[in-house]
Amino acid sequence: MQMKQVNPIQLFDTESSTFTYLLAAPGQRAAVLIDPVERHWERDLAHLARLNLTLAYILETHAHADHVTSAGRLRELTGAKAAAPSGCGIAPAELQLADGDIIRFGEDEQIGVVHTPGHTAGSMSYLWRGNVFTGDTLLIDGCGRTDFQSGSAAALFDSAHNKLFVLPDETRVWPAHDYHGQSVSTIGWEKRHNARLANRTSAAFVALMAGLDLPKPKLLDIAVPANQNLGLPHG
Repeated sequence: MQMKQVNPIQLFDTESSTFTYLLAAPGQRAAVLIDPVERHWERDLAHLARLNLTLAYILETHAHADHVTSAGRLRELTGAKAAAPSGCGIAPAELQLADGDIIRFGEDEQIGVVHTPGHTAGSMSYLWRGNVFTGDTLLIDGCGRTDFQSGSAAALFDSAHNKLFVLPDETRVWPAHDYHGQSVSTIGWEKRHNARLANRTSAAFVALMAGLDLPKPKLLDIAVPANQNLGLPHG
């Protein structure tokens, strides 16, 4: 039996334009956080307490380059387990995720793990109750950059078209970032209208991405090593 679609609680960090998602089924206490941000760990704990939720898992879509995660801190404070893509070098995470894995929490809640490389080699997307959390692989009317951190434009094009755009059109798309005041889209809309990915060949997309000439992320040298340690100090 297909479960009813339930929207996540979407939280935002204005400094890095990062979305954090809180997943909880109606009437259940177990919850999951996706891509939490270090500066908002108290906010996220307050949401859990206010809603009488118990954090079961903290998921990372990849090792972000523009902010530091609070996964390690939240794990210590709540006893939740950290889960991360196996190809992102986040060694302290208890769950090293591979394509096709299922994360189970609460009363028969399931999150499907989909390997969607391109922004980084290990990037993952997560499926839950008619929603897909796409990290930086698929943004609203765009996509993540592919010019550093083991990125590949060809791989991202393949991930979008062969892993994400094959989902039902009504699947809601929840990205890791937004820079234009948008919060949610659908697979059907992105498949037909995404400014970078729709109506374009792989070769044309690769050429487009190669010509972007984007500046280096300000926190790249700090954020990636920190995030590979779940945001905790090394040592």
